[in-house]
Amino acid sequence: MLFAIQCTDRPGTTELRASTRPPHLAWLEANIARLVFVGPVLAPDGTACGSILVVEAKDLDDARAFAAADPYAAAGLFEATVVRGFRPVFRDGAKA
Repeated sequence: MLFAIQCTDRPGTTELRASTRPPHLAWLEANIARLVFVGPVLAPDGTACGSILVVEAKDLDDARAFAAADPYAAAGLFEATVVRGFRPVFRDGAKA
């Protein structure tokens, strides 16, 4: 099943995001088989202010555990994290 994980950065954490990015990317690469798409959410000035991940997980608890294991989450980057089931309607330019 797919889950959307929406994370919002705490204010003033630009440096924390930058310093934690290498372990975050390594964690994503180690879990690449579970990833549908992943990327930062951008503020109007173009800086990252959060993250969106759409991932494969067996259930909501598994998706929440996955989100909690993110090095960004472990470092305290996020002010809020919302995990919900996700059903794509269109995918890769075609109806899903």
